[in-house]
Amino acid sequence: MKRKIIEIDEAKCTGCGECVPACPEGALQVIDRKARLISDLFCDGLGACIGSCPVDAIKIIERDAEPYDERKTMQNIIKSGKNTVIAHLKHLKEHGETQYLKQALEILKEKHIEIDPSEILASTCCPGMKIIDAKEEKEQVEIDVKIKSQLKQWPIQLRLVNTMAPYFEKADLLFAADCTSYAYGNFHNDFMKGKTIVIACPKLDSETDGYVEKISQIIANNGINTATVVIMEVPCCSGLLRIVEEGIRKAGKKIPLKKVVISLKGKILTEEWL
Repeated sequence: MKRKIIEIDEAKCTGCGECVPACPEGALQVIDRKARLISDLFCDGLGACIGSCPVDAIKIIERDAEPYDERKTMQNIIKSGKNTVIAHLKHLKEHGETQYLKQALEILKEKHIEIDPSEILASTCCPGMKIIDAKEEKEQVEIDVKIKSQLKQWPIQLRLVNTMAPYFEKADLLFAADCTSYAYGNFHNDFMKGKTIVIACPKLDSETDGYVEKISQIIANNGINTATVVIMEVPCCSGLLRIVEEGIRKAGKKIPLKKVVISLKGKILTEEWL
């Protein structure tokens, strides 16, 4: 059957092992100095491991794969102890996998393994899927303010842009993760003004292998002045920064690079030149 599953780029993988503990299902191991997906049966395709990879070697693809098997996964996880079991249950809960969660709890019951429900509810495993409702925290005041768009070119999606487009010449580049403009209220004025923008999602965009090459061509061929990367605080979002850094390195150019991190509540957490 065709389904979403992770893929590891062996050429990029350094065998650091950072992804292994990030996968509560136990689908990853470092073998012969490379991270390996040991079984399709254990990979749920939700990508908990992506944000932990420091070299952006893991991505989600869709391919023919054996169906994910919760029962076999649980048998594998239980061997690793209670904390791993809890991490797996949290992972399922945060991604809305209620059927798998129900099945996992039934398996634990069959094996007479007790888990405190409060430990599952205290969810910290995947910030990108954390449910936040901040409407009560915001002051309910309506202000009729029209913000002028600062968009000065089209297209903006990294996959679609032409590396030789005139708007890249001597530009100040803004690389923005898709969610940032929705999270940060004054995004146009504070980040887009005077810049050429490119957007991408390192987790959900398919076939991101060409992104590094495309960024390197933009930078090598257009005399770029500066580059700013705006990402969310969730781990998987940091993949965009790594892609941009690799693109700059491959272009053989030294340009000022700024990193901006936006919180899940729409605040600037950090803003620094690298």
